[in-house]
Amino acid sequence: MKTLGLCTLAALSLSACATGMTGGTTGNTQNNVVTQYPVETAMLNIYTKARSDKLMTTIGNQSASAEINVTPKGQMMFNNKAVQGAEVNTINKVNNQITDQSVAINYFTLNPLVFHGFTDSSGKYSLSNQTTTIPKMASVGSSSKLITETVYADSSMRKKIGTYNQDWSLTRDSNNTAWFCIETSGNLLLKVDPQGTSSECYKINARGDILASKVTISQPANNGTNTVTFTSR
Repeated sequence: MKTLGLCTLAALSLSACATGMTGGTTGNTQNNVVTQYPVETAMLNIYTKARSDKLMTTIGNQSASAEINVTPKGQMMFNNKAVQGAEVNTINKVNNQITDQSVAINYFTLNPLVFHGFTDSSGKYSLSNQTTTIPKMASVGSSSKLITETVYADSSMRKKIGTYNQDWSLTRDSNNTAWFCIETSGNLLLKVDPQGTSSECYKINARGDILASKVTISQPANNGTNTVTFTSR
């Protein structure tokens, strides 16, 4: 599953690669505190529905942003399967100057939601093995493995670039909102150095609507870890 395409920051040698928006069922409540959230609806809103988002950060005197647009593509074929597709178009800027633009398509099927892989404008071709079923509802504090993804240089699948894992978790934000996070075991398709991890988090309500988002990218450094967080504006 292709995640958010963020700006390449030369100073930290960082870049990231997911996506967002509105949904459906209502979570359980106890004493006006929501205890369960519709995880599958949130995933649909993040990765498969039409939406626009802008993530920003500042490092030193540089501002960096990623303008993200998700567009459903309808019925498609991928890896000899009939699937649905959603295009993720990301424009990266540093100091308001465009530095890069990428287009990726996530491929998935519905009922239940299963991700099958992605392709992107650089030619990369990825096959997903979704290791668990995404639950309709999940309690605050829940977490699970999600996907093992193998990325190839192109659709011939002769040259494997690497394999990474994705997990999800749900933590409380307030009495009626939670953070739904996708943790990735590597900085997916990092342009300079794939070492490190990334975390995409989305603030959701009891209907699974996306209220805010943030992406944290961590990379090993000589004096510990470099960490950058992009937040929605």
